[in-house]
Amino acid sequence: MKSHIGLAAAAAFILTTTSVSAADLVFSSWGGTTQDAQKAAWADKFTEKSGINVLQDGPTDYGKLKAMVEANGVTWDVVDVEGDYAAQAGGKSLLEKLDYSVIDKSKLDPRFVTDYSVGSFYYSFVIGCNKDAVSACPKTWADLFDTQKFPGKRTFYKWSAPGVIEAALLADGVAADKLYPLDLERAFKKLDTIKSDIVWWSGGAQSQQLLASAEAPFGSVWNGRMTALGKTGVNVETSWEQNITAADSLVVPKGTKNLKAAMEFIALATSAQAQADMATATGYAPINLDAAKLMDPETAKTLPDKQTASQVNADMSYWAKNRDAIGERWYAWQAK
Repeated sequence: MKSHIGLAAAAAFILTTTSVSAADLVFSSWGGTTQDAQKAAWADKFTEKSGINVLQDGPTDYGKLKAMVEANGVTWDVVDVEGDYAAQAGGKSLLEKLDYSVIDKSKLDPRFVTDYSVGSFYYSFVIGCNKDAVSACPKTWADLFDTQKFPGKRTFYKWSAPGVIEAALLADGVAADKLYPLDLERAFKKLDTIKSDIVWWSGGAQSQQLLASAEAPFGSVWNGRMTALGKTGVNVETSWEQNITAADSLVVPKGTKNLKAAMEFIALATSAQAQADMATATGYAPINLDAAKLMDPETAKTLPDKQTASQVNADMSYWAKNRDAIGERWYAWQAK
């Protein structure tokens, strides 16, 4: 989820601005198995219905999105972003308001609907483990931070976003209902205890590679990436204990030349069947409230919206307000 400027610099984008015609819609997301599923469940179906070709780009890069808007050179029409970023960017005039006369929000989870964004999918940070690479897998965040009981490298999400700081505080004994406002002093002190053992992942595909290769045999990973990794034959274990939930959102950069088509794309992507297909393919939960009834019951019960016994909901409003300040400290700490 999520690249910021660094990931885009390290990876070649699929598109160039010269390859896009006026008749094309450009969708940017995070790559790998997640974007493959979005293409199959949303983009291909939209093309079948509308005749509009949907080109894939990515990974999503917030610096690139901002630069496009400010230069009046927007080439992305619909972008998958983190929920807290969507809330922040909407307030900074970087996004178009969504047209809810086109997008039917009546069946969408209201937690993920704003003037400028609508939920893409609902995910959890879980503890993932390659069972063949270790003698025992960590079950709790405290386990993941225990280098005596679980020696070796562990992987965490590199970017400043909900997930890692919450995990550090939970590992240090903070109650889930007392997480916010985040105690950054306490969180960084806890992170210091494992800093030399962290291998950072920048995107979901990288987290899968780290676990599969056992370079980092366990860590904090998006649940859908564990589902996909298991399907490849890797012997994985997922712990849902205190899984930390958040949602991605779909947004439209301000200044898109394909505003009408962008709204129609989002309308299809958030429809019940499209959300059900996406959830079935990825293991992420749908944000359309009617989607679950269109899914195989055995699959539906494995999604994050059913793993609620000890679930922790990341506070997207808090992150939207504090993302920049937290990020400044986060990257300074990583660079030390």
